[in-house]
Amino acid sequence: MDAWTEEASQAGRVGTQRLRDVSVEAPPPDVASALALPPEGSAVVRRRTMLLDGRPVELTDSWYPAEIAEGTALATPGKIKGGAVTVLAGMGYPVHEAREDIVFRGATADEAAELGSSAGTPVIVLSRTCLNADGVAFETSVMVMIAEGRHLRYRLIAS
Repeated sequence: MDAWTEEASQAGRVGTQRLRDVSVEAPPPDVASALALPPEGSAVVRRRTMLLDGRPVELTDSWYPAEIAEGTALATPGKIKGGAVTVLAGMGYPVHEAREDIVFRGATADEAAELGSSAGTPVIVLSRTCLNADGVAFETSVMVMIAEGRHLRYRLIAS
């Protein structure tokens, strides 16, 4: 059970996810930059829809440099036993640092269609890049969340 599903369960709700796509492609410029990919670089992307009580509430696209992810469970359709974090840690990419950027805007037509809302509905876009102890970025996730009812909680620990 992932943290998102576990938190929903503790609140008496059902959190699940649906895998929409797994592919290798050129990431958008902001993702390519976050992952320090060369201009012609490619990445594995896992696109998921997060559901709360059966209702779509979040779209999550997780990007991994192709040189890290190709040939692993990250690049195959289907659920990953132990989750991506476990696979990556086993490959020498434990999360040492996470950098986040948060933007508030209206949903695009495509996002609204997948979320079952209207274009322009307020969404929170959280982009998170994970780095290992050597400062190598190995995952960037872009989460588009319906803003209504969303609560973001952070705990920061100085090292």
